[in-house]
Amino acid sequence: MPSQAARDRVQRNASGGSGGTLTKVALGAAAGAFGVWALDRLDWFIWRHEDAGARAQTTAVRPGGEPPAQALISKIEDAAGTKLSPAVHEATSQVTHYGIGIAPAIGYALLRDKLPGNGVARGAMFGLGLFVAQDEVFNTVTGLGAKPNAYPWQAHARGLLAHTLYGVATEFALSFAERRLELASDDQRRR
Repeated sequence: MPSQAARDRVQRNASGGSGGTLTKVALGAAAGAFGVWALDRLDWFIWRHEDAGARAQTTAVRPGGEPPAQALISKIEDAAGTKLSPAVHEATSQVTHYGIGIAPAIGYALLRDKLPGNGVARGAMFGLGLFVAQDEVFNTVTGLGAKPNAYPWQAHARGLLAHTLYGVATEFALSFAERRLELASDDQRRR
């Protein structure tokens, strides 16, 4: 249970203090990067152990055979009439992939105190919501992915699990960082 001083600080920050908002943005960005890192570890693990036919079908229906972040970079290259080297394309795709995960984590950090639930359940719901919004809707509408029914069920299951872990990892990182900041602040006040 947070101390009264910590609760007062959270209340001040929630009422619009710029330091509180900037802190939440920074924590959200860091937590989102951690969430993407965790998502990737699980996604790659499942991908490597997935049925070869399911992997082949997933690759075949992806635009250009690429995952969404790489497909986005390819679309930008096409629109600009340029072609990046394979190494730069890959690096730019990785930065884009992390950006795609960091942006919603910042929003989550700013709004999570207003969301239902708490802890792991709230993080899991965030990840699940992002899976549906991003993988099942946004990627299809923008052409960064095929229609959901073109993918094998394994691709959906992998995405669901990986995004749920992303949400839980993001929540964990935010909670951990906030607790560390509270402890440091309490320490500072005692001095």
